[in-house]
Amino acid sequence: MADGADAPKQFGITKPLSLLGPVEADLQRTAELEKFLVEAGLYESAEESAKREEVLGKLGQVISLIVKDWVKQLTSQRGYTDQMVEEANAVLFNFGSYRLGVHGPGADIDTLCVGPSYVNREEDFFIVLHEILAQTEDVTELQPVPDAHVPVMKFKFHGISIDLLYASVSLLVVPADLDISQGSVLYDVDEATVRSLNGCRVADQILRLVPNIENFCTTLRCLKYWAKRRGVYSNVTGFLGGVNWALLVARVCQLYPNAVPSMLVSRFFRVFTQWRWPNPVMLCSIEEDELGFPVWDPRKNPRDKCHHMPIITPAYPCMNSSYNVSTSTLRVMMEQFQFGNKICQEIEMNKASWSALFEPFQFFEAYKNYLQVDIIAEDDEDLRLWKGWVESRLRQLTLKIERDTYGMLQCHPYPHEYADPSRQCAHCAFFMGLSRKEGVKIQEGQQFDIRGTVDEFRHEINLYMFWKPGMELAVSHVRRKQIPAYVFPEGYKRPRPSRHVNHQQQSNKNDPEDGSATRSPDSQLKRKHDSAGTDDAEPGRSAKRSSVSPAHPKNSSPQSGNVGDETACNNQIKRASSDASGGSQASPQVSERSPDPVASVPRCAAIGALCSDDATSKHGIPLVEDCTTPNVAVCTTLKRVAEKVVSELVGSERLGSTNSAEFLESMEKDVLAENVHFGGNGVAQGGLPEELEPNYRIEVVS
Repeated sequence: MADGADAPKQFGITKPLSLLGPVEADLQRTAELEKFLVEAGLYESAEESAKREEVLGKLGQVISLIVKDWVKQLTSQRGYTDQMVEEANAVLFNFGSYRLGVHGPGADIDTLCVGPSYVNREEDFFIVLHEILAQTEDVTELQPVPDAHVPVMKFKFHGISIDLLYASVSLLVVPADLDISQGSVLYDVDEATVRSLNGCRVADQILRLVPNIENFCTTLRCLKYWAKRRGVYSNVTGFLGGVNWALLVARVCQLYPNAVPSMLVSRFFRVFTQWRWPNPVMLCSIEEDELGFPVWDPRKNPRDKCHHMPIITPAYPCMNSSYNVSTSTLRVMMEQFQFGNKICQEIEMNKASWSALFEPFQFFEAYKNYLQVDIIAEDDEDLRLWKGWVESRLRQLTLKIERDTYGMLQCHPYPHEYADPSRQCAHCAFFMGLSRKEGVKIQEGQQFDIRGTVDEFRHEINLYMFWKPGMELAVSHVRRKQIPAYVFPEGYKRPRPSRHVNHQQQSNKNDPEDGSATRSPDSQLKRKHDSAGTDDAEPGRSAKRSSVSPAHPKNSSPQSGNVGDETACNNQIKRASSDASGGSQASPQVSERSPDPVASVPRCAAIGALCSDDATSKHGIPLVEDCTTPNVAVCTTLKRVAEKVVSELVGSERLGSTNSAEFLESMEKDVLAENVHFGGNGVAQGGLPEELEPNYRIEVVS
């Protein structure tokens, strides 16, 4: 460490929180952590590494030849000179975990193909190159995803998963030594191309902005594994993906430039349990550029005000990499950060080992009520395509439930998929935990009826343009005791809860008590042929448990006079196919779907069963007196916000001392005194995570 005239180099936009290095105990804990990671299989063996290098070498040769021939073919077809055809070129770049040096056994390889300006993405990449790859012997499971936020072609090459992106730059000839870190590469390209290029550019910037790459890589490898074990690693589900975790770890490395991995892991949880979201995490200043691409700035861009957990990329144009995070997933991650912080404190006091930090989250012990989403197709290939489409939209179901229950019913989407081996058809299932919002007083027996919400979600899913007969979706409400056996490694035997119960007991307190049970998917399938008759034979049965769902802005039920009525619910199911075509007339494809048993499941998922007793009276709609979004005040520059968050988070360099845990515990919780609001939900963002939620005055009418 430098002291005196030579000031230490500053990484990031604020000064470090501590310049202290490790003591002997920290080095010992780091050695134990690295040993644990090796034993957990997070590092490739010498044989695996050699095989990967061999495959990568072959991949580089084969794919490089394929894309170069592809570009030369298009250059010739478009009438360019023979010299241009000879010079035509495309360049491949790796990014993601492999570029950052944190890849493990079986990791995907993210690859960017950069081509000339006259070779486009929509037709040349997703049609012409797709056909070429489909005819390549070593390429399997080829799946184009042109409508993704970052368009991608997914496939396997010699069994290794490849995500191939394409960027067309404003050059007639792409040089072999192209430097995509230069801002000039972004000249005259569209925003989808910018997002494709920024995968490599962000990875390079991260490595430039951390003080010690080796410590960064070890810490990132550790926290990615932790996030997967705790069920919070999934960008598509609304949690954080690889680049998000890399940016968070890099910021902690900047704040503690001399810390070793065991210290950095502990400081990670210590910092982010107290971070005041939605104040942004930034590795460097956000700068404008003459190219004019929009950068993340909630003062100028209304959409940016709605982001709950901004993690800003360091390469121009700076964007929020975590735009998928919702209030529900942010709540879950904050709870898991608190769990990690508690365990790390015990590790530092020699009361726990590293294995305690990585105990898997007991998701199916945490809630009393769940949504089960069953995805079914005729064969494995159809299931892969259908599942990819449904999984990419699951986040929307979470958002819709939050919207239609005014945030009173909270969802915890679980990013792991499960398959029922007893089914004859291809199948997988996802689950969401359901609980009432903590601290909101709800009248005893109140129900949440989200059948209209689920119908709207299914309507959007059914718009899949590549739908095939046999592709079906079922959404069911199940209680903990109804969870199917195949989600447990040992059948119905539940694993014993960890002594570190974290937030599971708290979730149970907020869960609605069991009420009238919605039939489980298995029992519903057995009643396939009975459901139609039940509709007409017993139209009055549902009067026992009727409830009123929140007013729906778009998809009002035709039976709005009695949305709790089971007849109306089943009628809506029968009309789901016609709804998918957007009108009263069903499309031939949808109306003639395969009569798979799951197709007749009552998928309206009446969460009217989420109540504390078996009361039979009707319950009214939760009324929100004022749900408008007021203007959001921003009183400082983004840089000052970041400086204030960090400076007031710690107050001094004591955070790196041996008494830092006690110091932080005694800190005053009001970190941000200024009126700095970066949320679009009209909520003052100066408090702890529980204060991120609006305070609704709820009135339940009967």
